[in-house]
Amino acid sequence: MSEFKCNFARKVFSNEIANHRQALLLTSLIIDVDLRSHENNSAHHTREIDRERLIVRRGQSFSITLQCSDSVPPRHYLELILHLGKRDEVVIKGRKERGAGDKWWFNEQQVQNEILLTVHSPADAIVGQYRLAVLLMTPTGHIFQETKKVEFHLLFNPWCKDDVVYLPEENLLQEYIMNEAGIIYMGAWDNIKSIPWNYGQFEDYVMDICFEVLDNSNNALKNSKMDMELRSDPVYVSRIITAMVNSNGDRGLLTGKWNEPYTDGVPPYQWTGSVPILKQWSKNGIRTVKYGQCWVFAGVACTVLRCLGIPTRLITNFSSAHDVDGNLSVDFLNFHCWVESWMRRDDLPKGNDGWQVLDPTPQELSDGEFCCGPCPVAAIKEGNVGVKYDARFVFAEVNADIIYWMVKQDGQWQKIRVDQSGVGKNISTKSVYGDHREDVTLHYKYPEGSKEEREVYKRAGGQVTESTNDIAEPLQLQLSIKHAEPVFGTDFDVIVEMKNNGSKDADAQLTILAIAVTYNSIHRGECHRQMTRVTVPARKAHKEVLRLRYDDYVRCISDHNQIRVKAVLEALGENKPIMAMANIPLSRPELLIQVPGKAVVQQQVTAYISFTNPLPVALNGGVFTVEGAGLLYATKVHVRGNVFPGQKVSVKLAFSPMRTGVRKLLVDFDSDRLKDVKGVATLVVQRKGRNSWKSNRTVALEDQGL
Repeated sequence: MSEFKCNFARKVFSNEIANHRQALLLTSLIIDVDLRSHENNSAHHTREIDRERLIVRRGQSFSITLQCSDSVPPRHYLELILHLGKRDEVVIKGRKERGAGDKWWFNEQQVQNEILLTVHSPADAIVGQYRLAVLLMTPTGHIFQETKKVEFHLLFNPWCKDDVVYLPEENLLQEYIMNEAGIIYMGAWDNIKSIPWNYGQFEDYVMDICFEVLDNSNNALKNSKMDMELRSDPVYVSRIITAMVNSNGDRGLLTGKWNEPYTDGVPPYQWTGSVPILKQWSKNGIRTVKYGQCWVFAGVACTVLRCLGIPTRLITNFSSAHDVDGNLSVDFLNFHCWVESWMRRDDLPKGNDGWQVLDPTPQELSDGEFCCGPCPVAAIKEGNVGVKYDARFVFAEVNADIIYWMVKQDGQWQKIRVDQSGVGKNISTKSVYGDHREDVTLHYKYPEGSKEEREVYKRAGGQVTESTNDIAEPLQLQLSIKHAEPVFGTDFDVIVEMKNNGSKDADAQLTILAIAVTYNSIHRGECHRQMTRVTVPARKAHKEVLRLRYDDYVRCISDHNQIRVKAVLEALGENKPIMAMANIPLSRPELLIQVPGKAVVQQQVTAYISFTNPLPVALNGGVFTVEGAGLLYATKVHVRGNVFPGQKVSVKLAFSPMRTGVRKLLVDFDSDRLKDVKGVATLVVQRKGRNSWKSNRTVALEDQGL
């Protein structure tokens, strides 16, 4: 009996030693995890973001390799555990077998001491930073080894047909996801200007800051778990972004300001790209950056949305309206910028997929937040203003009627004109085929004056008013304003022409008023007023010239260099005056950029930048700001001393390109009296040791539209 007990004890002890040895073997079986970042990032179109960290897109498989010290014992198996959120708000288990389309799964292939795991994410997975652990499980379901968590980022995937942001045309993806350089259109509908903009969505740390923006939204701070779970939906994510780009009511990126002084921040016109704004916000501890206006808000939103994987383009609406009381009769802005993002709208009835308006400029509250959209462009065109989100507000921006009034001497208001076609003109975006403008007005509305256009306006709830645009004026008088394209700093003429189509001479009083305005129609001061008694002969024309001198407008001109000229003709014996109006943007001088020689990655090149002072006065405190995605971070070059009238100022800046490909070098010049002078040059940056089939000498480009 005692011998049996002894043998039994020996056997138990022997089994314990064997189990312990096996446990030691198993706990050290997986010795390393290789995320294969170079290979995966290239396949997922994220190599431009980072080549060392793993960044992949949802709905598309990626591979990781497990380095093992030995073969996996029989009947043992692997599991994947995915963690999301700073406090593991979301935990997801990935299994070996293929499951439903909304599940994470993987398959494996073992070759000697390596295990290749191919991981499959669902096309509606949550976007964000994941932490992945590999579990080695025993046949009884116990954990024998858990690897150290490795991190990767998951983005939206417009290349995946099952993702709701899927965009099937490669040339559109190259523009609306991959292009880091853009053009923003400004000015007036009949005198369109442009500035270059550096989106820089693939610059260092930008992706991390984009997720930091999401983490600091009001929703995330209130309920981080719910917010994290909703980040699978681009409708939700894009709406959060429009709220967070402005700082009204949250920890947002930018504070808006539409008038001077800007002494405690950066003037809106001085920005040339989004990256310095994003980095300053993050570096300063989530503190809002000063200052932005509509094109800056839109430019930053475009950067964030492209970086996260949502196809996005920047839109400029000329003669844009702001409907404050819902009656669709409004004042207007010379231009207003927003963005469009591409997505399927499963939350809406059929017909609302495609481009969606998102407006990050703080204008009105929407569900308690200063945000706007996403609103289907298709719904705007059809007048379906009950569609989510903010369709009525967006509809008014492109469709409202403008009613002009005149205050008479007795204080009464007299309606003098109704313009049904003055709002929503030449709606513009950068073309996918080059650095020129594409007109998308017909995406938003039917042709002005068409039957469909008036029906849509009525469907949207607008009161259809009788247009006075095409009605014969009193005594058949017609009034128009003509002008050249003046350059800031010069004197120029504005010509007011009166035509009399009647059979009698017309005696009238002509008032011409020139005022300085901002792009959003805030009056900055009167530049010149001229009142004249005129006689317009029958069946003839008469012209009056208003001479605007630099000294007239420089004392009140805004940063936007806009002058609005109004002409009112009051014919004697008639009750109803005639009015004409023109918005005149003053062009900036030409800025010249040259980068001679061949541009090679990580090898120094020199940019030569120059321009000539066109003003009749000296410039002080001149500074050039230079930046370019993949070329160099925003760098300031100060000009020493004064720049006198007619003097040419030149600076040079050496830098080493950081990434290959077609790159844009953006330059902004500002001084005490001359601001917002911009230019852009194109470089083709080559790899080291490779010869180009042609010279890469850069041809200097003029300001785009300036």
